[in-house]
Amino acid sequence: MTTNTQNTQSTQNNQTVQAVEAVEAAPGARTVLVTSASGKTGRRVAERLGALGVTVRAGSRTGATPFDWEAPETWGPALRGSDAAYVAYYPDLAAPGAADAMSVFGELAAESGVRHLTLLSGRGEPEAVVAEEALRKAASGVELTVVRASFFAQNFSEGLLAEGVAEGTLVFPAGDTAEPFIDADDLADVVVATLTADGHAGRVHEVTGPRPVSFAEVAAEISRVSGRPVVYEAMPEEEYAALLTGFGLPAPEAEWLAALFATLLDGHNASATDGVKQILGREPRSFTTFAAEAWGGTATGSGPGA
Repeated sequence: MTTNTQNTQSTQNNQTVQAVEAVEAAPGARTVLVTSASGKTGRRVAERLGALGVTVRAGSRTGATPFDWEAPETWGPALRGSDAAYVAYYPDLAAPGAADAMSVFGELAAESGVRHLTLLSGRGEPEAVVAEEALRKAASGVELTVVRASFFAQNFSEGLLAEGVAEGTLVFPAGDTAEPFIDADDLADVVVATLTADGHAGRVHEVTGPRPVSFAEVAAEISRVSGRPVVYEAMPEEEYAALLTGFGLPAPEAEWLAALFATLLDGHNASATDGVKQILGREPRSFTTFAAEAWGGTATGSGPGA
């Protein structure tokens, strides 16, 4: 474990040096708008860019750079003067209205002189691809990189599923399907690489964790490292939508979200890619490693994501 940690740190240090050199070699690309900067990925991207000396406009509803996906009037002012932008659409790029939003945002980016956009997309989401194309068409003359990511490991610790995990029950409409969960820290490193290094313009990167892990295995691994029982309860899509509605989510949004999860976890995404290694030159973090850090255990290498 100690050796692996040291090797990982050495690799990350080398990547940081390379990224700094890339930023210094391209002095014009120094101001980056990070949308959804208070979210799981935006926060991490903003922190990493700032550490590299990049001027970051952390766009959020309450931040120094006002930005709200539900308020298009905030998009133009945030884009003006930015050399690049990380585009993390909320609630999801497959959501109704996302393609229209991308068309407007892309036109504003082009008009504002933005040179590069990195778009966060979902892996295996046909509706998200429609939104990708809308942005590509609207942002004429702007370099575009698309990063299609698998389900975030952090959804279990700081996202939608965190409360249930804390209470000992992981309820989700995933059946026995496995998913190659990606660590949001790996995803942030990938995004930063696309924003600070050459060779990513026009590319579509698919990034995942090292191997598929079932939700039952996730619950077992969290139980192992935390020392408290967590059980997985598979739930049909319709029942899950009703559950979300019971928690106060509007019925149309609950039904859409349940349908999205059921579609994403029908098995068509149950394979891993080498995207993280291709971009960063290292293997992605396993769910075992993530769980050990998130819940205070010690990764032994014997868990499901090892």
